[in-house]
Amino acid sequence: MTPLWAWLASVTLAVAATAPAPTARTESGVVSGVVADGVVSWKGVPYAAPPVGDLRWREPQPPPPWPGVRAADAYAHDCMQEPFPSDAAPLGTPPSEDCLYLNVWAPQTHAGARLPVMVWIHGGGFVNGGSSPAVYDGSRFARRGVVLVSFNHRLGRFGFFAHPALTRESPKGPLGNYGYLDQIAALRWVQRNVAAFGGDPGNVTVFGESAGGGSVLMLMTSPLARGLFHKAIVESGGGRAGGIMTPRRIREAGPDGKASAEAVGLAFAKLAGIAGEDATAIAALRKLPAADLVRGLNLMTMGQQQDTYAGPMIDGQVVTAEAETVFRAGQQAKVPFLVGANNREFGFMPLPPQAVEGMLARFGPDRDAVLAAYDPQGTGNRGEVGIGLTSDGAMVEPARLLARLAAAARQPTWEYRFSYVASSLRKDTPGALHATEIPFVFDTVRARYGVAATTEDEAMAAAANAYWANFARGGDPNGAGLPEWPRYSQKDDVLMDFASGGTLAKTDPWKARLDLTERLAAAPPAR
Repeated sequence: MTPLWAWLASVTLAVAATAPAPTARTESGVVSGVVADGVVSWKGVPYAAPPVGDLRWREPQPPPPWPGVRAADAYAHDCMQEPFPSDAAPLGTPPSEDCLYLNVWAPQTHAGARLPVMVWIHGGGFVNGGSSPAVYDGSRFARRGVVLVSFNHRLGRFGFFAHPALTRESPKGPLGNYGYLDQIAALRWVQRNVAAFGGDPGNVTVFGESAGGGSVLMLMTSPLARGLFHKAIVESGGGRAGGIMTPRRIREAGPDGKASAEAVGLAFAKLAGIAGEDATAIAALRKLPAADLVRGLNLMTMGQQQDTYAGPMIDGQVVTAEAETVFRAGQQAKVPFLVGANNREFGFMPLPPQAVEGMLARFGPDRDAVLAAYDPQGTGNRGEVGIGLTSDGAMVEPARLLARLAAAARQPTWEYRFSYVASSLRKDTPGALHATEIPFVFDTVRARYGVAATTEDEAMAAAANAYWANFARGGDPNGAGLPEWPRYSQKDDVLMDFASGGTLAKTDPWKARLDLTERLAAAPPAR
């Protein structure tokens, strides 16, 4: 006779095996998801048609409808690129040009009201990255009552490409910034479809890191993105005009002497053996194999390919000006704003002493004050001085600038600096490098550090994740059980410092450093 416990177990397994997968009806068809630990995920949901063949270098088009129920149980392809081995967020899928898909995480059960929505934009310098890395898993946000959406967008020459033939083909535009158009299309999809997943289209927070943070700034300043989101978070996204992510102009050379994006497109076409500026030329470019368009381009090689890869550009419709310019004019989206950077962003790339001396020389009469601020112990370590100058100039000071400009526009604003280093890395890493806040924000430190993650790491991750989720819920990161995070004001000039040792402190100990960096950035260029 079968024991009762065995019979009950077999019945439970049979019910689990036959229980229907949770479904959601999108405008293109029904998708079925997967339940795990109280979270439902739908992965690989199309938000636009595959941008291949004649759709290469065109605005994203609606996805074709499908009959029946489409399984959304695995990540779709990340966008076409050349991955690099040292990526801290390695892709989980092979790249492909057919890549315009998104993922949704939501609580399995929730009572009544629609839930706040967070939309994640990955980093990668606009040439790498995707939505499939394990550190971007949205389960922890879902367990806090948030619907988390992540998506892919076209990268490299697929996402940012200008050519006179494209201008003739679509004279009224928009042109060039196809990756940005994908981002806007994904947000429009969220507006039309997220209610089917339990989300509130009237409470959407966009957030991103590095190129993703710069993308959030684009969305805050682009006329085409108005009304698509209601809060914004920028992690290490730059923002200074003339800074690390300065866009080219689509048809004219920029004031910095950079060639126009169209000239760069022509240079790439010549490299590919395609001449001319007519429809025949662009047809030939659209027939190039995807690998020939990548041509080894990634974060490690993009500096060597700047003559044949334009990156994001000022096109007049998607991007009308740099973020600082728009913020100073008070024309950005006036939404609650959370912004910050890591304390040692570029600690992985120390500069040679002669390069650091060149940087110091730019400060003119402030040179000695800069040395005192960046090397207070007088060690003479120019490498560390260079890391500090580069990190502050590219990311930390621009974050403070944006906080100041947003606060001046009466936007509820919060600033942070992330200086927490994972316990297992602390011995050899004196500060938080670029992108290292991500597994803490997503509370995925186990996915990043495995068994080396400590209870201190997990506590910091839980706090960061809670602050971000609180901000998405009500436009203020503060909440029960968390140290108070003061709203930013230029008068107080304080921020939340996520520091090693598990401390969360209202402080800005680097004010002198940032004031010097700001003075240099605001100075007229040397002649």
